[in-house]
Amino acid sequence: VLFIMILAPLYNHIIVPFARKATKTEMGITHLQRIGTGLFLSIVAMAVAALVETKRKKTAFKFGLLDSAKPLPITFLWVALQYIFLGSADLFTLAGMMEFFFTEAPWSMRSLATALSWASLAMGYFLSTVLVSTINKVTGAFGHTPWLLGANLNHYHLERFYWLMCVLSGLNFVHFLFWANSYKYR
Repeated sequence: VLFIMILAPLYNHIIVPFARKATKTEMGITHLQRIGTGLFLSIVAMAVAALVETKRKKTAFKFGLLDSAKPLPITFLWVALQYIFLGSADLFTLAGMMEFFFTEAPWSMRSLATALSWASLAMGYFLSTVLVSTINKVTGAFGHTPWLLGANLNHYHLERFYWLMCVLSGLNFVHFLFWANSYKYR
């Protein structure tokens, strides 16, 4: 939320005017391009999260802190890096969706379209919980340690989860591109 509060004015006062100059159009970039940018940034965010988690675990191993509760000699700014990308992804995606529904939906259905977009966001949060449970069941099968379960974060396989999310985000992006390329604006 903090990154979105910082990025929103930058988006409105720097990114959008720059896009208007570059494309020589009133909108700068289309609504679907904004959504696509957000979806692409979510792929980058998951890749960054996986790389940072790998670095964090290597640091824990290097300093012999895998089974310790002591803090790691690594700054929290490494973790903050992924939140810059996640905040940017949310900003582009949500702004694009709201603008898309307000300009493309019939006037009588704008509030319903907006409500459905927020409902889809809520459903995504619910399904993320289902996804975590499913991953733990599948990866914990046959006596293996589940990726996201345990008392010590250093024994999790969070980096694998982030890579899986990166792949799923990539598939989502490709799916979006398929439908967005065939859409004709009103």
